[in-house]
Amino acid sequence: MKAVLGVIVSAVLLLAGCSSGDQDRWVDEDVSFVDTGLTIHGTYRHRPDAAPGPAALLISESGNTDRNGDNAVAGPVGNMRQLAELLSERGVASLRYDKIGTGQTGLGPYAQRPTDVVSAVYTSGAKAAVRYLAAQPGTDGDRISVYALGEGTVHAMALAADTGADAPKIGALGLFQPLPGRYLDMITNRVRATGDPAALDAWLAAVDQVRATGTAPDTLPEGLGALLNAGNVNAVVEADKIDPVALAATVPAGTRVLLTCSDADGQARCDDVEPLIDALGHTALTVVELTGVNHVLRDDASDNVANYANQEPLSPQVVDALDGFVGK
Repeated sequence: MKAVLGVIVSAVLLLAGCSSGDQDRWVDEDVSFVDTGLTIHGTYRHRPDAAPGPAALLISESGNTDRNGDNAVAGPVGNMRQLAELLSERGVASLRYDKIGTGQTGLGPYAQRPTDVVSAVYTSGAKAAVRYLAAQPGTDGDRISVYALGEGTVHAMALAADTGADAPKIGALGLFQPLPGRYLDMITNRVRATGDPAALDAWLAAVDQVRATGTAPDTLPEGLGALLNAGNVNAVVEADKIDPVALAATVPAGTRVLLTCSDADGQARCDDVEPLIDALGHTALTVVELTGVNHVLRDDASDNVANYANQEPLSPQVVDALDGFVGK
């Protein structure tokens, strides 16, 4: 009973001040939903009591990145919060959430087996999130979109291709700086670009070992050991099984898709994403080539991780791309 009263009181406090002709005010409501025993926490940005309208699910970058795009490596990036605010300015409600092990979302049933947290777990969480969003009274089921950054775009495309009986129809995808290829192949390209033949030979041998046996080498050159080791090899194996190009081919024909790439983003250069663009040719695809925009969608030609949390606004180029896409 106390729990029920607490929910009622919270709802009353949330809506206070919104019922006197102030229904156009957007609120960030803390919400939660459950996915196979895991309670996932997030922020539902919407207008209380609004008629059903467009709504978007936002999926952050890979790994330990929370609902706002913040993580332990780059700090308080905040780009996904900014994206939610931009969408609300254009009349689109949104849900962004703390992925497993980030923010308020714990490990739940994975607490005793954290190495089992692999790509499929993140996709499952995304599916639970979009179903929660679709069930909200302010969501028009025919106007649901998904916006994702980096590796999050893999999960976004999986949602669009989901044929489950209770799967919401995804009418539009925003794929910002998408993962252009298999995980280990992308790292191989970066190692090759360093021009260090010894490091490349060691890494290529490691890739062969991972794909053949599912195990990681005991030692790797400095820097590479953080990308592949006994502690994360399960996650690496599962991530590497996913081919974004093959997944793109499963997105339903006619789906509206916005894809961005940048000459300054080492993870999503426009030349690198061409196979992905080709695979999305059957969709209603808009490709926007950004100039001098870093991986977290801000103007910074250096794409230095140290600048990711500078709290600058999202690039005007990204805003323009969003305007052209949402307005269609």
